[in-house]
Amino acid sequence: MFTMEEQLNELRMLAADAKNRMTETGIPRVVMVQGKIPEHELSAVYEPMVNLVLQGSKSMAVGDRTLHYCPANYFVMSIDLPAVGTVWPAQSGAPYLAVALTLRPAIVADLIADLPARDRSEKADAGFAVAAVTPDLMDAWVRLLRLMRRPADIPALAPAYEREILYRVLQGPQGSMLRDIATPDSASARVSLAIQWIRREFAEPLRVETLAKKAAMSESAFHRHFKAVTAMSPLQYQKRVRLLQARTLLLVGRKSVTAAAFEVGYESATQFSREYARAFGLPPGRDAQQVQTRYQ
Repeated sequence: MFTMEEQLNELRMLAADAKNRMTETGIPRVVMVQGKIPEHELSAVYEPMVNLVLQGSKSMAVGDRTLHYCPANYFVMSIDLPAVGTVWPAQSGAPYLAVALTLRPAIVADLIADLPARDRSEKADAGFAVAAVTPDLMDAWVRLLRLMRRPADIPALAPAYEREILYRVLQGPQGSMLRDIATPDSASARVSLAIQWIRREFAEPLRVETLAKKAAMSESAFHRHFKAVTAMSPLQYQKRVRLLQARTLLLVGRKSVTAAAFEVGYESATQFSREYARAFGLPPGRDAQQVQTRYQ
């Protein structure tokens, strides 16, 4: 087996054609990105994923927690979470470079069915974490990305390499988190049901007791597990989703501040502007104008 530095160098060469936006690789659920990413694209609701930085570094701020990682680590997110990402180039000046694999619970569940069962308590793990990269995990990524040069092999080999990446993550310190997304009766999986409702109905009034029933938990247990998994309360989660959706309406839909506020569920444009500025650093109109000018 090659050294980790040799593996990393090969991954960098394989991903060298990535753009400063999510770039498809031709491999299902695998994307890559290079360079400085527009800040508004890094503030989003992220899907469950395994993210591997190849060059530079990145931070992910979720609720009141911020995690930093670089090529020595990989990032796992097991649940849909509104987050703010920030990327930096390498100390040498080489641009940020990363690859990501979107997680699908059905694939994880199929893999877990072939592994020994593990006893789990009702304790909910956080829905995101960083762990150290291992040579075996890096090797699986190398073989997966090599398929970009042999696209005819993707249908036959990509599923096997994807399963190996997931297997290596399952064997690592964040394996329990990955198991949770494929275990219907886990606390994290039940919280995920409530999250899907919030994401669909973010403009509607939020009632914690209704969400707790969807998750088949008492209100106190639901609130505790929700906070453990997302680093936010249900109300904070909904607010973040609303603000992110409003930012999209302002930037892409070119809506007015008042129209965006009402469309995402705010009853007061003043309150919306205040909370938007707290989240993004500028009032909505100025933020939209600045972002549009910067990336035109």
